[in-house]
Amino acid sequence: MFAWRKSQIAILAVFFALAVIAAGCGGSKNHSGDASNNGQSTGTGTTEMAGGQSAEQSEEPSAESGTESSGGTDKPYFVAMVTDIGGVNDNSFNQSAWEGLQAFGAEYGVKVDYLQSQSDADYVPNLTQFVRNGADLTWGIGFLMADAVRQVAEQNPDAKLAIIDETVDAPNVASVTFKEHEGSFLVGVVAGLMTKTNKIGFVGGMEIPVIKRFEAGFTAGVKAANPDAEVIIDYTGAFDAPDQGKASAATLYNNGADIIFHAAGATGDGVFNEGSERKKAGADVWVIGVDKDQSITFGHEITLTSMMKRVDQAVAKISADLVNGRFTPGSVVLGLADNGVGLPENNPNLPEDVLNKVKEYEQKIISGEIVVPSE
Repeated sequence: MFAWRKSQIAILAVFFALAVIAAGCGGSKNHSGDASNNGQSTGTGTTEMAGGQSAEQSEEPSAESGTESSGGTDKPYFVAMVTDIGGVNDNSFNQSAWEGLQAFGAEYGVKVDYLQSQSDADYVPNLTQFVRNGADLTWGIGFLMADAVRQVAEQNPDAKLAIIDETVDAPNVASVTFKEHEGSFLVGVVAGLMTKTNKIGFVGGMEIPVIKRFEAGFTAGVKAANPDAEVIIDYTGAFDAPDQGKASAATLYNNGADIIFHAAGATGDGVFNEGSERKKAGADVWVIGVDKDQSITFGHEITLTSMMKRVDQAVAKISADLVNGRFTPGSVVLGLADNGVGLPENNPNLPEDVLNKVKEYEQKIISGEIVVPSE
């Protein structure tokens, strides 16, 4: 009897071992974002893929996981994002998106991850890698990724995707755009009221519709507050070229501008660098930041204020909708009335009368008394 039981146990052990092997072979499609890894990285997480390597050339995506929290879910969700060529540390909207995704991951105990694109040729492979790796939601960050998101959505109808700054009309894509012109109008009012030279600069990245909205709103705000002020406009043609941003800012300052508003992603770092150098040399110049409160990065000494575009909140909300069973494909447009754009809460460089004027214009825009041009 004892010998028979030993044989039975041995047979069961063999079957159990075979079952474990089978489960391991079939597990590659499971969510790599299980929060049970307690924040351990499955890749580099903060570095670019060297030499413009596409996602399909990498064994696995660079990853940074979410953390456990009381808001965790029973299902091991995985939410990921792909940056445009500006990169995740652009001090602008890509970084804001990643910060929002990290905050969401921490709150809900969900694994989050990103891939950086070295060129537009990386967009489709990067998005596709996350979809194939079982991401429950894959974000494309930026207007430039619209065609890639559309293509991957069509090729993977069961996948869920989302995009910032453009509308992709597909049954499995959530699109978030912003009324950048409304927030830009307000910082235009600031510039118009605070310029001492009546010359104000605008540095754009690529001349695309979303950046033209920044330009249009900013110019309208300057003119509303100060009809005598001149807005000098320059486009660098890039979102990832701080050296070009620095050269553009130097030209604008040399032409008499004392305040520059940039909407140029990482290229705008160069605008801040040029302004900071001149400030330290005694020049009375300012930079207006974009997308985030850029005084946090560059300091209040040079940052007059910032036009915040709350990409972080949009990414966190729609990702949370996914785990709460409320993900809805379609288009969402966020403006002043939705708290989607606006100035930071802390504006130590703005006098009270300027802040009051900004609030006055803000209410007129929200009420519809003022319709800000978008082009």
